[in-house]
Amino acid sequence: MTQTVAEFRQVGLRYPGGPAILHDVSFDMPVRSLRILIGPSGSGKTTLLRLILLALRPTEGTVRLFGQEVSRLSRDGLTGIRRRMGVVFQDFRLLDHLSVYENVALPLRVQGRDEAGYRSEVTELLDWVGLGPRAAARPPSLSGGEKQRAAIARSLIARPELILADEPTGNVDPALARRLLHLFLELNRLGTSILIATHDLALTEKVEARRLVLSDGVLHEG
Repeated sequence: MTQTVAEFRQVGLRYPGGPAILHDVSFDMPVRSLRILIGPSGSGKTTLLRLILLALRPTEGTVRLFGQEVSRLSRDGLTGIRRRMGVVFQDFRLLDHLSVYENVALPLRVQGRDEAGYRSEVTELLDWVGLGPRAAARPPSLSGGEKQRAAIARSLIARPELILADEPTGNVDPALARRLLHLFLELNRLGTSILIATHDLALTEKVEARRLVLSDGVLHEG
């Protein structure tokens, strides 16, 4: 059984002709763990998340996801790894022409699943994040907090083992940010590994989770 969802060993990333974005980054993220990735804008947080998402390849070092070294995976293998992850973006990335229900169900539709087989799953998940009454609404009519909860629901619908959240509270007020953080904590309690990238130190002060601190592309564990 895989004991980690992500392992970095001396990972570096440098764009051709440019400065290094990440230097000698090493850390482990065990199964069912919660990690907070902290650092100011430009420190490399999003780059690190993109390496985990397989949107980038490191120029140095080794990345292993779910026990598999990603440089050795076939295209089908990479697709399989991506399906084990869910992502929550700061800018939501909801489709305005689809309802909340349709946005949340979209990952399952892309997989070719029949709606009759997942309708109850989507409905139950929307109820869990408090959006049941808004299932038929379209994103332009939602508040920022509702959009973020819809984005979280969409990231969860395919039952990922790892959720990556990139500044998930950046576009909401402090009270709602705390509610969203508690939602992530509950997900982690239920067994999902979660990595939250944020620059909001105050929000995470009372959370019992190991911190990964990025500064100028260098990682320190706290």
